[in-house]
Amino acid sequence: MYTTKSLKKLALLGAIGKPLKISSTEFMHHISASSKTAARVLKQLEEDGYISRKLVTGGQLVQLTNTGIELLKKEYVDYQQIFCKDYTDLELYGHVITGLGEGQYYIAKFGYMSQFRDKLDFKPFPGTLNVRLTEQSSQMRDNMDFLQPLIIHGFSDGERSFGGGKCYPIEIEGIKGAVIIPDRTHYPADLLEIIAPVKLREMLGISDDDEVKIVVKNPQKCK
Repeated sequence: MYTTKSLKKLALLGAIGKPLKISSTEFMHHISASSKTAARVLKQLEEDGYISRKLVTGGQLVQLTNTGIELLKKEYVDYQQIFCKDYTDLELYGHVITGLGEGQYYIAKFGYMSQFRDKLDFKPFPGTLNVRLTEQSSQMRDNMDFLQPLIIHGFSDGERSFGGGKCYPIEIEGIKGAVIIPDRTHYPADLLEIIAPVKLREMLGISDDDEVKIVVKNPQKCK
């Protein structure tokens, strides 16, 4: 019962991005529990992989792990679904680059294509457009993590297994599309891989280094 509440308190105290020194006696006041319970909660959070913890004189150094941060992000998304109605879409800008040429092979797989059709309401062109975000948009790209993605499930074609991923509906220069993010990706965070029902380079008349505007659609709108 203390997991989310405790992670939220630790995050508010500054345990995201750098270690926070805190004692069980201090922490008990933040979660309205006894010192013994506070110590047990911190130990359990560490065992569950939500925090890293190092005992030091006068307390412990505590920091949220990526797993702990992702749990809080999920909670944030859940609250958006409850309270959000008019939250603005996310506008990103970047430059077209040449990709690795793998998009056509993967997107054409029936296990992916059928899910794209069902969840995005369009049949993707068998290929992707790769966009390198500008420095400012690269910093804003993390806000996508607070949006509710469409989940693409992994599958097997009988010969090999293919991993799952996430999709975020977008518009690129007014054309409907989606950003796809594989669960296991070697792409840097500032690179977006985009699918659309048309060949975007031809439809938009764009080439490498051209700047494009990408509007990530927010399924929840905040008041």
